[in-house]
Amino acid sequence: MGAQLRVYKRRIRSVTATKKITKAMEMIAASRVVKAQRKVRASTPYATELTRAVTAVGTGSNTKHPLTTEAETPTRSAVLLLTSDRGLAGAFNSNAIKAAEQLTARLQAEGKEVDTYIVGRRGLAHYNFRERKVAESWSGFTDEPSYADAKKVAGPLIEAIETETAEGGVDEIHIVYTEFVSMMTQTAIDSRLLPLSLEEVAEEAPKGEILPLYDFEPSAEDVLDALLPRYVESRIYNALLQSAASKHAATRRAMKSATDNAGDLITTLSRLANAARQAEITQEISEIVGGSAALADATAGSDR
Repeated sequence: MGAQLRVYKRRIRSVTATKKITKAMEMIAASRVVKAQRKVRASTPYATELTRAVTAVGTGSNTKHPLTTEAETPTRSAVLLLTSDRGLAGAFNSNAIKAAEQLTARLQAEGKEVDTYIVGRRGLAHYNFRERKVAESWSGFTDEPSYADAKKVAGPLIEAIETETAEGGVDEIHIVYTEFVSMMTQTAIDSRLLPLSLEEVAEEAPKGEILPLYDFEPSAEDVLDALLPRYVESRIYNALLQSAASKHAATRRAMKSATDNAGDLITTLSRLANAARQAEITQEISEIVGGSAALADATAGSDR
């Protein structure tokens, strides 16, 4: 019984140490998610207003531009997948990867070739393990992305949409990321980044809202050329912030669950240790009583 008691005590110490780690990680994630939420709220109005401006320019001109004009027969698409650099976030990465794979399958079913761009080591590791081709990848900034990181990601995508498909370019760009809904809910979604669907944006606008009219100087095409990188960068930046906030919330939830489970396991192991200690004490008492009785019988026999 002594050996069994030592095993329980060793496991209790190990689980207690793990509980301290998961509790610390939960607190760190809780503090980070608050900061990430502030950044999401700060960036969303800019992305929304820029989208409205692009929509107004697109609807107010007849210029054919990659930003607002769909190809008659699109043959190539780019998919940007946003994951995290680190795990311990429950199903956060797997849900985003699953959404990207479903989108890729849907595009391929439509007869389109798909170029995959990935942000985050987890997504890249998933694709490399399965020997799937990745056009380009980025990592090292998923926990706290900056606008400079968004520009770095947007550069190759803008270059691809401006290049003819015969020369390796793409007709459309899709993005897959995890939308932060609340501390308990984060949803992996996909949306088309380019070309911008003017009808969908118009439907999302408040009823009765009239888009402003613009005079273009020097031309609508030049204005759209200037807005194209700003639009793509702002949308990617907002998606990176949404993904970061979602990752921290998922980490907090996963670490809280791990901490609670560790507490339950410590309680169970403590009860087993107490039972083992009680059994050991009972056995020792039995041995003492038995030895005393044997000694008394031996003494009585010698007296005869």
